[in-house]
Amino acid sequence: MTSTSLSVPEQLRAALDRLLDGLPQRQAASAVERLMAGYRGQSPAGAPVLRDRADAVAYAAYRMPATFAAVSAALRRLAARLPGWTPGGHLDLGGGTGAAVWAAAEIWPDGDRETVVLDRAGPAIDLGRELVRLAPGSPLRAAQWRLESIGATPPAIPALPLTDLVTVSYVLGELPEAVRDAVVDAVARAGAAVVLVEPGTPDGYLRIRAARDRLVAAGLRVLAPCPHDGACPIAVGSDWCHFAARVSRSALHRRVKGGVLPYEDEKFAYVAAVRPGPDPAATPDPARIVRRPLLRKGQVLLDLCTRDEGLRRETVSKRRGPEYRAARDAGWGESWPVSPDYPSEPVSGQDVRHTGDQTVQ
Repeated sequence: MTSTSLSVPEQLRAALDRLLDGLPQRQAASAVERLMAGYRGQSPAGAPVLRDRADAVAYAAYRMPATFAAVSAALRRLAARLPGWTPGGHLDLGGGTGAAVWAAAEIWPDGDRETVVLDRAGPAIDLGRELVRLAPGSPLRAAQWRLESIGATPPAIPALPLTDLVTVSYVLGELPEAVRDAVVDAVARAGAAVVLVEPGTPDGYLRIRAARDRLVAAGLRVLAPCPHDGACPIAVGSDWCHFAARVSRSALHRRVKGGVLPYEDEKFAYVAAVRPGPDPAATPDPARIVRRPLLRKGQVLLDLCTRDEGLRRETVSKRRGPEYRAARDAGWGESWPVSPDYPSEPVSGQDVRHTGDQTVQ
């Protein structure tokens, strides 16, 4: 298993396909190309601007399934550490067309929660509302979509209402550093649980790492992916912590992205933290698998970030029976029940390097 496999809800997929199918192909291709240039850093602003409905539709088709998959993976890790907890309110800051609120609705389908999406792009907000209307049986019909500006200076950040869950996905990288820090501080004050997601790049990881430090300084406890609240053991510049979520593509989605495979792997970095309250007994996993497990004859090599020992490699041999079978099925990003009965090989931050595999297009 190489990545978390996730499917976009059928209601959302059908609504996206319906919107895209109704957009002239030349117009859709032009909008997608401009968006791709923005995401690859080829536009002057560094981030795409949604000018109209066509841009918003192209954005939703191009990015929403992958964003949904990444946020879903992060929220599932939070939910696993808070069994029985259901957020009574959800605020998605910079939520655009609503991928994160769709993800939360999949993970916590029960409960009449107040859902609010804030974004500075009017076309994205309008399309988010439209997607909910087009999706039969959507759990988000009561969601509120509000136009809010996150400006170029910290005073322009809107006051955030207190709520159970705050998500901020693929937003921090679009903000100046001072505004970014102010946003993290604001969501730390507003949310009982906070989940931040950024692209799985070295820069995205550094933004998450800096945000994690601010969340901890504000009194929140990290529940995932880190097994502790201490300093990240990865030496800056030697590696970066990120994970992958696999999302299936519809025929229309493949056409928009110019891809041939029926899936894509979205690389992302994230942090999930809580204030003492939702479950005072909640603790992080004892260890997290931070690279793809390496299968060898009669053994599995797991690179782990652990609660007490930092980064280390654990060799799980065939003689360990059930643990060996579990290790063979384990995936990158999953938790690992570290056993103190077996020796492990410590590794330095410089030794834990990624293989350079690229996102499938």
